[in-house]
Order: sequence, then C-alpha cells, then structure tokens
Amino acid sequence: MFYPTFRARRIRGKEVFRRMVRETSLSVNDLIYPMFSAAGQGIRKEISSMPGIYQQSIEHIVEEAQEAHELGVPAVILFGIPETKDAVGSDAYAEHGIIQETIRALKKQVPGLAVITDVCMCEYTDHGHCGIIKDGDVDNDETLELLAKEALSHARAGADMVAPSDMMDGRVMAIREALDNNGFKHIPVMSYAAKYASGYYGPFREAAESTPQFGDRRSYQMDPGNRREAIRETRMDVEEGADIIMVKPGLPYLDIVRDLREEFDLPVAVYNVSGEYSMVKAAARNGWIDEERVIMETLLSFKRAGADLILTYHAVEAARLLKRG
Repeated sequence: MFYPTFRARRIRGKEVFRRMVRETSLSVNDLIYPMFSAAGQGIRKEISSMPGIYQQSIEHIVEEAQEAHELGVPAVILFGIPETKDAVGSDAYAEHGIIQETIRALKKQVPGLAVITDVCMCEYTDHGHCGIIKDGDVDNDETLELLAKEALSHARAGADMVAPSDMMDGRVMAIREALDNNGFKHIPVMSYAAKYASGYYGPFREAAESTPQFGDRRSYQMDPGNRREAIRETRMDVEEGADIIMVKPGLPYLDIVRDLREEFDLPVAVYNVSGEYSMVKAAARNGWIDEERVIMETLLSFKRAGADLILTYHAVEAARLLKRG
C-alpha cells in the first residue's frame, strides 16, 4: 500500500485509535524492584550516584516495600550489605545474615509481596569478587558449594524465588539440586543467564559496596562483543533447571533479549541496571530530557524487544505513572 491510498496518520491522529492499535504495552505486573538491605538500624542512606535509591535497614526496607506493594509492584529483589565481610562471604549463607533477616521481616509484614533474592558472593566478600579466590581468580567449583548454601539459606528464610547472578559454570544445577534435596522443589530459579562484563554497573558497586579490590570480573562475566555465546550460556541454564532467564544489562543488549525470546519458551527477564538508571536521572536533573517520558519509553523498549519481566530501579516511579494513566 502506498500514499495517497494508504495514510498512516489516519490512525495516529486520535489518541483513542493509538491506544486501540498499540502493539506493546507495559503493566505494573511486569516490574521487579531492586532493594539494598543494610545491617543495622535507622539506616536510610541515599546512594550518591543513584538519586532516589537507598541503602536501608530492615525497618525502612519493609516500609518502602509496603509502598511498592500498594502501588501494585508484585515483587522485589534483595541485595545485602552485611555488617562485616570476609574472604568466603560467610554472611551470604548465615542463618541470621542480613538478607535472611530481611526476608523474614518482609514475609511477615508484607506477605502478599513476592521476595526474590540475588544469589552471589560479591556483596559479602572482602575482596569484592563473586566467589572463592585461588591463584588470583575465582575458583568455579568451590564457589558452587557456597552459592548452593546461600540459595538454600534464602529458601529456608522464606524467599519466594532465588536469582543466581555470579556467572559460575554449573551454578543453576548446583542450586537446583540443593533446593530439591532439601524440600524446596517449589522454589523457582531466575537465572542471570546472559550477564555481560559491563561498564553500566558502576553505580551498583557503590550501592552494594561490591567493587572488586583487584582485577575485574571478565573471567566469569560475558564479553560485550559476543551474541551467539548468550544462546549457549542460556541453553546451559535452561537444561540445568532455570525457570526464568535474564539478560543484564538491558538497553545495550536489546538484541540479546530478542534472541532469547525467539530461542526459548521460558519467561525472559531483563535488568535495567544502575548505570542506565543514573544516566536518566542525571539528564533529567540537567533539564535535558522529559524524565517521565524517557522512563516509560525505556521500559516499553524492553517489552517490545521481548522481555516478560523488568528489574528496574524505576519500578515505584513507573507504578505511579501507570496508576495515573
């Protein structure tokens, strides 16, 4: 069809028609809100590189999670800032660790909210890497044992889902077996299946206090230039028992989101990471963009690429905007 017989603006001309034919839509049910739980009391410390996001002690986590839940956000994902760190990240799998206690508080006080936990070691180790260090690098197989212990401790505390983000080979299988063998066959695993070694994580490392004390994470996170590898990595996680597969970061990897959507029939999640969030906030504070429009356009782009779920620091803001209509 060609102009003048076909005129695309006939449909675009009225808001009601634009709504009626819209191909992709965003719902509050798509959103997962990341939160940073800090050991102690009376803590609500704004993260300087992430305006509006806080390190918070448990009572404040509960308060903000309740607000998110009332706005319709169905789930949060928790990251922990322990009181002390050590070489083996022992707080990650301690019965009364910061995340374990946060889970218990949330399940008691906001029972309708789904609580997902990040399963990794970098927030808990004094060296900032995602596992046990041997000969200057992370030892994959020894780290699997700790990741399985961590996931199991989260399930015992009441977590509704666990999300391994470490990128160790075989971690989904190790976690699945630990859960299944200890009465938690019903707990799903959301795998960070295609997690890239990205410069977009900078603000998160301030938030989680997880900057590596030496080297970087390129020996276990994916190279940004690789596309086919994402299919291989994800297929391994699916075969090992992942229930949801994730791409991280989001905006620079929309092609990977689309690839996974077309290749696999599992739900696909995407992480709208800290650097993406911070760029929007910085541009908005300088008056360079319309913040609300950019937030919603960004989140919609993830859905259009094929994501079912979006982990985003904009979740509460987006929920308010969706409620406002």
